[in-house]
Amino acid sequence: MLGSLTLTVLSLAALIPTLSASPLNILEKRTASALFAVVPKANTCEGAPFPQECKTADEAAPAINESFRTYGITSPGEAAAVIAIMAFESGDFKYNINHFPGTPGQGTRNMQYPQFNLKYAQSIPVLKDQLVAAGSDPKAVLALLTANGEYDFGSGAWFLTTQCSGAVRAGLTSGSLAGWQAYITECIHTTATPERLAYWQRAAKAMGVPGN
Repeated sequence: MLGSLTLTVLSLAALIPTLSASPLNILEKRTASALFAVVPKANTCEGAPFPQECKTADEAAPAINESFRTYGITSPGEAAAVIAIMAFESGDFKYNINHFPGTPGQGTRNMQYPQFNLKYAQSIPVLKDQLVAAGSDPKAVLALLTANGEYDFGSGAWFLTTQCSGAVRAGLTSGSLAGWQAYITECIHTTATPERLAYWQRAAKAMGVPGN
């Protein structure tokens, strides 16, 4: 009996390193340090044009990690793409509302268009009653998302896992330049500019994406 108990304890102990080294745990450990490499200017909000919208890397990291857990992102390639798109679109985490040119209802950290913010908000059960009150007002819908840090920084992961194809996700997981370009052009539907590329390259390197 005692021998059997000892074997059980030893078996459980052997699982601990495996659990602590899971892909998600590895990502979460990298995120905070990676953000400083990707967004070196996000060490302070001093002088931010809209201080109420600004978040530092230290403030952003827990919310981003929570989004990885919520939406099941475990590959460094996908995580790097999400971090890069949010860092670029939010002006190094300085904005979560589109001020230039000021499209009503466009925002969150990946600067989603209003129609996607509505879909995103509808996917969050606890916002159901508040969405009814918000009605068709895109600014009101956006305000529900930006008022909560986890929703605000969760938009990038939500968009990738619900709006992008399996082929695009596989390309990001591969860590290839072509995979990232497909994400930008086929899912984000914009141009893979050198400025966007620089953010992804820093993120890919910092998150340990193979080949970067």
